Amino acid sequence: MKLLFIGDIIGKPGRIILSQYLDNLINKYKIDLCIANGENAAGGFGITRKVGESLFDMGINVMSSGNHIWDKKEALDYLPKESRFLRPANYPKGAPGSGSTLFRFSDGTYAGILNLVGRVFMPNLDCPFQTADREILELKKKAKFIIVDMHAEATSEKIAMGWYLDGRVSAVIGSHTHVQTADEKILPKGTAYITDSGMTGPIDSVIGMKKETAIFRFKTSIPEKFSVASGDTQLNAVVVEIDSKSGLAKEIKRIQLTSS
Repeated sequence: MKLLFIGDIIGKPGRIILSQYLDNLINKYKIDLCIANGENAAGGFGITRKVGESLFDMGINVMSSGNHIWDKKEALDYLPKESRFLRPANYPKGAPGSGSTLFRFSDGTYAGILNLVGRVFMPNLDCPFQTADREILELKKKAKFIIVDMHAEATSEKIAMGWYLDGRVSAVIGSHTHVQTADEKILPKGTAYITDSGMTGPIDSVIGMKKETAIFRFKTSIPEKFSVASGDTQLNAVVVEIDSKSGLAKEIKRIQLTSS
């Protein structure tokens, strides 16, 4: 099984470059399952039904998210009706939507996709490690493959999750910081890992936002609204090859493409 995981999609620039490359990536790597983090896909913050449907139409099978999922109020109505769009599973009980889902392949087998959010320098939600235990136990009732999006700020928390789940899931892929890391590896028990898959959006920016605004805020500590940057764009992703019998990873490869 071949998995393509697209790094955080940032607004319209991210959606445009994705539309230019996604078909080629799916065909080139013979992708069976395409997952993307879409929490910043609508104007750089949150998601709307229109944007979500446009991304699914491009060929994405499942979208994960993180702490920005509620930035557009429309998500409160959209997520309960769209099982392919996940919010982190460790949000408290009663939060709209679901934190995991099953994707059915043509041969009748299933992949389980689990979305978690970290707690270090992030909102204090339920424990992602204990949530992972519960969710994985449930997903394994049907799923041969399990992919985890660990959406977190702290590198240490993501690495800890990778080690914690090694051998129990097919892949632990980090998101949130928008900078692709160069630590992709297969852990000793067979789980593919990378600390951050990166972002799909503007290159000359501060994690996708206009650099002038970010610099102003750092210099003055005065709030100013962020907006998505323009100019050349990049697409960050990872491709993971997973053994069809064991459900464990064989290879992980970073992808870096640009529009320039």
